Amino acid sequence: MSDDKPWAWVTRPSDLGRFLRETRSARGLTQAELADELGISRRYVNEIEQGKPSLYTDRLFAVLRELGVVLRVEQR
Repeated sequence: MSDDKPWAWVTRPSDLGRFLRETRSARGLTQAELADELGISRRYVNEIEQGKPSLYTDRLFAVLRELGVVLRVEQR
């Protein structure tokens, strides 16, 4: 892993959302542009960036906590 690229420790959905929002902004994309590229709604992008709880994220982060796993995300 290269430490000269932006990165973050992720322990909850809001951490991931913040990193994704900062990365999207750094690339000069709006939520609507990203949503269009992915074929999803702008609202869904916003919910991800806000770290809105969902069944998937709740389960994912519960598994990570239970196993003592810490995620590190980084821009490529």
